[in-house]
Amino acid sequence: MNTVRAHIDDRAKKMGEACFLISPEIGSELSFGSLQKSADQIEIYLTKLGVKFGDKVAFLMTNGLWTTTLFLGAMYSGRVVVPLNAVCGSDQLTYVIDHCDAKVLFVERELQEKYKVVFDGLANDIEVIFACRNNGPIWPIDKIVAPNKVNVEVDIQPENDALLIYTSGTTGRPKGVLLTHKSVIAGGMNTVLSHQLTQNDRALCILQLYHINGEMVTVMGPLVSGSSVVMPNKFSITDFWSLIDQWQCSWFSVVPTIIAYLLEQSERLKDPICLSSDRPQLRFGRSASAPLSPEMHRQFERQFAVAIVETMGLSETAAQILSNPMPPGIIKYGSPGIAIGNEAMIIDKSGNKQKNNLSGELMIRGDNVMKEYYKNPETTASTLRPDGWLHTGDLAYVDEDGYYFITGRLKEIIIKGGENIAPREIDEALYQHSAVLEAAAFAIPDKHFGQEVFACVSLKSGAKCTAEELRNLCIEKLGKFKSPKKITFMDELPKGPSGKIQRLKLSEAAIAGA
Repeated sequence: MNTVRAHIDDRAKKMGEACFLISPEIGSELSFGSLQKSADQIEIYLTKLGVKFGDKVAFLMTNGLWTTTLFLGAMYSGRVVVPLNAVCGSDQLTYVIDHCDAKVLFVERELQEKYKVVFDGLANDIEVIFACRNNGPIWPIDKIVAPNKVNVEVDIQPENDALLIYTSGTTGRPKGVLLTHKSVIAGGMNTVLSHQLTQNDRALCILQLYHINGEMVTVMGPLVSGSSVVMPNKFSITDFWSLIDQWQCSWFSVVPTIIAYLLEQSERLKDPICLSSDRPQLRFGRSASAPLSPEMHRQFERQFAVAIVETMGLSETAAQILSNPMPPGIIKYGSPGIAIGNEAMIIDKSGNKQKNNLSGELMIRGDNVMKEYYKNPETTASTLRPDGWLHTGDLAYVDEDGYYFITGRLKEIIIKGGENIAPREIDEALYQHSAVLEAAAFAIPDKHFGQEVFACVSLKSGAKCTAEELRNLCIEKLGKFKSPKKITFMDELPKGPSGKIQRLKLSEAAIAGA
């Protein structure tokens, strides 16, 4: 069953009445049987629109019942789904819509005015369909419920294209990552294997479905495991714990930024709902998309009495590649874990396998790895080796137990006076100050050292500290050479769609303001 269609059909046949998705805003549940029927309706509708097998179907919508149905239904029908980032700029959105070659674009009506300049400038060969928000009780496209099924022969193979997702484009134009049915099923299966998901589990999905984490971990994971997911329209700090309690969620997937916000809220409000440890059904939370500082990791577990499993994933690998074992397995703080469901290795500058505890580039190979970068053969060739190994661009080392430790990105490494400095070790020193909510170190050009260390931080609500205080903390932990020359305070650090802090944007802003 290496296709989305095969999994949906199998779940509908074997457990048709079982709940797959809950939309909490309207209290609506979607069973596996209803998911199959909705996917059939989407197939009919796309066929009537003239969207053929293998054509691209894009959507610009926030999370909810209909977004999830469209996401899965497009792949079920043999089309390629293209989720669009609902918080990106107009220029980037225009580029992606043009580049992806979508035949039809579904747009949440509430986003119509925000991106009016984009829609007014679209080519005539793409049909734009505006739809109401996901919390409406009825799918706004009445044609989608056509009663008579169109006779269409669909023979989807594991190697057929399923998902085209664009990277955030922090270093230039976004790249289109093309994943096959085999890849997206492997992405879901890696989540199932890593977290030992069963049909009794229920996920809370608060990450948007235009990002690989939300798509693969908390949609494909439940589909492959035959479990269920609670899908609110958006993340709310206020509603987070009450949603877990109300719908009896057994796990959740977040990013470090959300962990920081939840900690800050609990410290500020002392809310008994947040601090309750009476959640016997809650097995674990998982953190991904950016490194989680060990200090924050420990603090969250102490504060909320729930284990956090740190993981790592990429768009190019259909999300998860590494994960710490589930309790009572050994969790190593500061590590995204071991390879589960795919192979991993570290290579040196010559491309040879690196020895344990020595830094190099992290490489990944497995069914979850992408097919290619869409319409970008040069970058595909430099990223994906003929033997199937993918260059991740991440610097890392592996210890004697097989746990990987990420030290930075090749493009983000700070080279000061010829010495490599990993930004993450500076971040972790800054996070040890109780006032720091977010922190990121980065490089700027320097005439003496080639590059110098700078950092930006945001503080918790009502907290105070000085740049000198933070710099002295770094000197104490790291020594003067690695410590930031300058620390700047910001209300909020810039982030990509996954919640990952964008160091290169901080560096560009610092250089421009110099």
